[in-house]
Amino acid sequence: MTDRYKTGMKVRRQVLGDAHVDRAEVGKTAFDEPFQTLITETAWGNVWASDAIPARERSMLTLALLAALGNFDEIPMHIRATARTGASKQDVMEVFQHVAIYAGVPRANHALKLARTTYAEMEKDV
Repeated sequence: MTDRYKTGMKVRRQVLGDAHVDRAEVGKTAFDEPFQTLITETAWGNVWASDAIPARERSMLTLALLAALGNFDEIPMHIRATARTGASKQDVMEVFQHVAIYAGVPRANHALKLARTTYAEMEKDV
């Protein structure tokens, strides 16, 4: 296990929470382990671990990119992460308004629908 992997796992847990990471780790197989290692080392251990951009803004950038590129499957996970990164609901609304203007209303609309559903689930869990 590399130092980058250890850093990545620490940051991943800070952003996504222990419960999410534990579920993902239990579901990891020999087949997808190289991919999970790549993501942990590069996305979490390099990009998310950098202190050049605060977690709040990094969270907002991630949501904007996911929505703009139509990668909707990860939006709920990153909406949940806003509870740890400090991005507010207002921040998320601003992000998706930018997506609407620069990447298209249908993508922003779908991302907002996912955010509404996820926020409602989060409020039930409290």
